[in-house]
Amino acid sequence: MSEEHSPVERNTEPENRDAQARAAMRSEQFFDLVMKSIDKLPAEFMDKLENLDVIVADWPSPSQLARSNIRSRYGLLGLYEGVPHTERDRGYGMVLPDKITIFRKPIEAICRSWGEVEEEIERVVRHEIAHHFGSAEHRLRTIEGNRRRSNRRWR
Repeated sequence: MSEEHSPVERNTEPENRDAQARAAMRSEQFFDLVMKSIDKLPAEFMDKLENLDVIVADWPSPSQLARSNIRSRYGLLGLYEGVPHTERDRGYGMVLPDKITIFRKPIEAICRSWGEVEEEIERVVRHEIAHHFGSAEHRLRTIEGNRRRSNRRWR
């Protein structure tokens, strides 16, 4: 009679524990890169990052994809959810924090190296923080497109 293992038991095998440990370390390194990207922001922005949570998730939820009008879970790298600074008035207060979510798996999927992951995290963090300050998606895409073209000319 063959021996069957439950998924929990199977995960205690040495190779699975090693894989889980590597995945946890990679997840922790990713989070550290997100925090490092925030720390690199200019002081004038850092001073205004109030009532804002930044989190890392593996994937966007179906509702996040639907609200963003994105079909593929690989298509959403980050998401700002909240009330942008430009839409706040004197009555704004006593509210839950705004939230920026950086999605780890889609970013890792489009990058070929850890260095590219770091660059993409920095870009996505800046993009989502720009939404926090009120920049519209179409404006950010224009700015990012101009930056990419300018960077290619200097290589």
